[in-house]
Amino acid sequence: MITDKKISSTTKPATSFGNVDTPNHVTGKSVYVDDIPGMEGMLFLKIFDATIAHGKIKSIDYTEAAQEEGVVKIFSYKDVPGENQIGGIIPDEPLLADTEVHFMGQPILIVAAENEDAAEEALKKIKIEYEPLPVITNPREAFAKGKLLSPSRKFVLGNSEEAFKQCKYIFEGITESNGQEHLYLETQGAYAVPTEHNSVKVYSSTQGPTAVQRTTARVLGVGMNQVEVDVTRLGGGFGGKEDQASTWAAMAAMVAWIMKRPAKCVLHRMEDMRMTGKRNPYSSDFKIGLDAHYNILAYEATFHQNGGAAADLSPAILERTLFHCTNSYFIPNVTATAHSCKTNLPPNTAFRGFGGPQGMFVIEAAIDYAAKQLGIEAAIIQRKNLVKDGSEFPYGQIVENSEAAKCWDEVTAKYDIKKLRAEIDAFNRQNKFFKKGLSLMPVCFGISFTNTMMNNARALVHVYSDGSVGVSTGAVEMGQGVNSKMIQVAARALGIHVDKIKLESTNTSRVANTSPSAASATADLNGKAVLDACIQINERLHAFIKTLSGNKNDKVEIKDEIVYINNQPSEYNWKQIIQQAFFKRINLSAKGHYATPVIHYDKIKEKGHPFAYHVYGTAITIVTVDCLRGTYELDAVHVVHDAGLSINPSVDLGQCEGGIVQGIGWMTMEEVVYNENGKLLSNALSTYKIPDIYSVPKQLDVQFLETNNDNLAVLKSKAVGEPPLMYGIGAYFAVRNAVLTFNPTSSITYNAPITPEKVLMGLYSKS
Repeated sequence: MITDKKISSTTKPATSFGNVDTPNHVTGKSVYVDDIPGMEGMLFLKIFDATIAHGKIKSIDYTEAAQEEGVVKIFSYKDVPGENQIGGIIPDEPLLADTEVHFMGQPILIVAAENEDAAEEALKKIKIEYEPLPVITNPREAFAKGKLLSPSRKFVLGNSEEAFKQCKYIFEGITESNGQEHLYLETQGAYAVPTEHNSVKVYSSTQGPTAVQRTTARVLGVGMNQVEVDVTRLGGGFGGKEDQASTWAAMAAMVAWIMKRPAKCVLHRMEDMRMTGKRNPYSSDFKIGLDAHYNILAYEATFHQNGGAAADLSPAILERTLFHCTNSYFIPNVTATAHSCKTNLPPNTAFRGFGGPQGMFVIEAAIDYAAKQLGIEAAIIQRKNLVKDGSEFPYGQIVENSEAAKCWDEVTAKYDIKKLRAEIDAFNRQNKFFKKGLSLMPVCFGISFTNTMMNNARALVHVYSDGSVGVSTGAVEMGQGVNSKMIQVAARALGIHVDKIKLESTNTSRVANTSPSAASATADLNGKAVLDACIQINERLHAFIKTLSGNKNDKVEIKDEIVYINNQPSEYNWKQIIQQAFFKRINLSAKGHYATPVIHYDKIKEKGHPFAYHVYGTAITIVTVDCLRGTYELDAVHVVHDAGLSINPSVDLGQCEGGIVQGIGWMTMEEVVYNENGKLLSNALSTYKIPDIYSVPKQLDVQFLETNNDNLAVLKSKAVGEPPLMYGIGAYFAVRNAVLTFNPTSSITYNAPITPEKVLMGLYSKS
């Protein structure tokens, strides 16, 4: 096992190095899929997709469309050379619909043309006739009819049924959490080029290069070694390109492979919104029981997940909902049941948090409801029940190095929660039509892929004869700064400056069998693999240096590109040593491998140790509601976040701020709306609202917790990708609290997002 203790060399402080990609981003030099110059003969692809949510295809005629000037060929499922299947976890989703469609936007045909205009015109001339079938959009209705995408799951700790008999207070309720559109700046897309040996190279906007490689090989009916996938960066992913990028890559690759011509498939924004899945909506039930001292003794939750028409990643997302169903709290008796329901919507998929936020929202609603019924602050129940070392999660893992209480206590002390409450109470007494609300939102988020076998990574490090270094990993840069962190890890391990290192594109031919850049585990897994490769090179270099000094017992270290022998600077520098090692035929390349130790999980028993570590934190959110209009402003979000020993505070701060705002958007304004026929109504930026500069918190303070606890993060720098999004849940409860201050008898339900329309109705409704 690799341990950070084996890294003795140092380099420039992490704070002196920001994001390596920023200069190119701000000058427009960064290259994305649609920026790659098209080769001679490139074909443009457009997708003909289903216009109903469920039905049999009675007839389809594209004769006239095929004759459109510029159209080269129209592909149907009959043209798929291999298997017409793109399902990752469960093989239940065809690349192209055959005899039946299951959601509006499902791809049926691919039009390949010399230019995009010709392809667009051809789409208009395709004639299709359906036999409509019943449409289901509600997960509870799907569950009642036995329509499940995968078997239901249940986590049990203690005996909740018996524990409820010991409770003084018992409360039950229902929650609804909506979906969320990924709205990455770069839409889904891929560019494929046929290569020698009946192979194809795919430039894909994907978080999962190996998933694209595997799916494409399946569709083509060839080995994975005949498909090369290359990713320089993404213009955002947020989970939407973990699995669903494979569709468009497979289409481009299939056309390129069959036609022996380059092919590009890049969706327009409205096509992307219509054809792709979102964050899974959930409809859930809860039952919570407390004793006289407000200790939570028992908790039951049932989650109805809206998976859409195919499994995609929904079964795995469902599992992570269960893993996070008690958030930051220790509850000795828990029964949590989850159903992945099949509906006639586009297959829903990964989204930042991967099911965790949906589970956390339910327990927070249960606590909030209990507190309201008891006439106390929810914070009293929250703080009293925070996990501590030795607590057991419902899935069997024992809490170690808990920072839950420390984060809570630090943020409430730093921002003087009593003073904040007093100021809010004074404001509310003095203002009739403006009311402020406050909430606290603790977070405990597990870091690892919950599918144990996915927790591994490889890296390839080359030290060139001039002392420059090339690093290849399985990590995909999508705005989260992982490129910068990989460079920092290599620089620190080798003892050289960051400007000596170039990070290569993510390529399946250089680094194979990669896990997707997801689960907040990308920097940890790939960073540890980089460390392993660098350690191998260090060991060879150090042994070589000892031959030069003539003493095999010398202590060798490289710092700031100077070779130190027995803690004293020597006559050698990095470049000299590399050149001499090269002349002596020392291997200056290494392939690193890392597999997370300790973790395991038994899905039969639903018990184990699935996470390498947990990330903790607490947010205070303050809002002001306009009680005449139903609109609201976020006054402040104050956070103390457990980032471990951050190796790049500026990158981590940006991730925290972005995640918080995205979480706020999900909870307050981002409303995905389908009608009863499965048609997406929020299908453009005019009908789907995301946070802009005017709707983000006026004050957003993120403080990193000072901690030096051991963890399995790379260089103890904990993951920051997903955990901060959960702080956004606090915005929902802050707004709801303001509504209830104005109208204590409001019938406002636990239905997220809490849009201005829902707020306005809540302000003037009565229970």
